[in-house]
Amino acid sequence: MLRSVLLGVHITAGVYGLVLGPAAILAAVRGGRATTGAAAYQVAVAVVTTTAVGFAVLDWRRWWPFLILAVGTEWAVAAGWRVRRRPRPGWLGRHICLICGSYVSLVTALMVVSWGTRLAWVLATVVGTMLIEVVAHRAAAPGALPSAAGAAVSGTVQPPEHGQEGADTTVS
Repeated sequence: MLRSVLLGVHITAGVYGLVLGPAAILAAVRGGRATTGAAAYQVAVAVVTTTAVGFAVLDWRRWWPFLILAVGTEWAVAAGWRVRRRPRPGWLGRHICLICGSYVSLVTALMVVSWGTRLAWVLATVVGTMLIEVVAHRAAAPGALPSAAGAAVSGTVQPPEHGQEGADTTVS
């Protein structure tokens, strides 16, 4: 019974994460304020991680490797938000890599469950990593991104201060 409930919550949160991930990625690439979709994505990943802990508690031998992946995914989301909130030179590229990397984890999980082959692990990871590197590299090139993000890369726009999520980013 408990396993069925955990599985239902895990799948539901995973689906929400897959649906909301593009909003989080778009917010990351733009480099401005976080969106409600990006915040909801973080919650979905946290729920997936929490249910993964539950699976590991129920059957440690079988699930411990997936627990490591789930915790790593949650770490990437949390670190991405921290990088955004405490910007330093090059913050936007790191933010993009972390948020997009967490999404690659969710896509990989979906492919592994759907395909049931080792190819799913490799394909999702290799293709996802290549795409992330291209986007992060473009974000690091001044003027390569839309207005707010391009200014953020050049250091003239900072993300909103802590507690001001709804505030627009402003050029200094």
